[in-house]
Amino acid sequence: MSEQTESASPTLWEELMSPLNLVLIAIIVYLVYKIIKSNFESEVTVAAPPPSLPKLRKDLTVAEIKKYDGTQPDGRVLLAVNGTIFDVTKGKRFYGPGGPYSAFAGKDATRGLATGQVAASDKEYDDVSDLTPDEVASAKEWEEQFREKYDIVGRLLKPGETPNKYSDDESEDKKSQ
Repeated sequence: MSEQTESASPTLWEELMSPLNLVLIAIIVYLVYKIIKSNFESEVTVAAPPPSLPKLRKDLTVAEIKKYDGTQPDGRVLLAVNGTIFDVTKGKRFYGPGGPYSAFAGKDATRGLATGQVAASDKEYDDVSDLTPDEVASAKEWEEQFREKYDIVGRLLKPGETPNKYSDDESEDKKSQ
């Protein structure tokens, strides 16, 4: 009786040739191939980042900020939130020409960010006094995010306001204290 049970059990070769095991072996061989291939591939050369622009520190009017929409030869992109102008050039793929938020480039983005609409104000100066408390809070949150990520250029000037004079080592934080 033990001879019958031994002959009925599959051999190692038969077990390896089962369809499920063949699929698993093929997957393992493919993964090993990909690992080995990736170790021998040469590293892809990455283009050097463009040279960084000199820091810009000045207050601008709505008309002056318009030229900083990323279409100028230097490619600088500025936008304003709650009266503070930010240099968002390092986020050019979002805010520059063709980016999903390019409507904010060179403009006051406060209303658009506060309301969740990707459209900036084209007014001479948008005082945003008609925003709801929730929209004001949303704009404040956006401003804080921009402060953490981007350099501050200066203030967005209201009509008739005079610009501040900034020294090279002066920061916006010192100015506001």
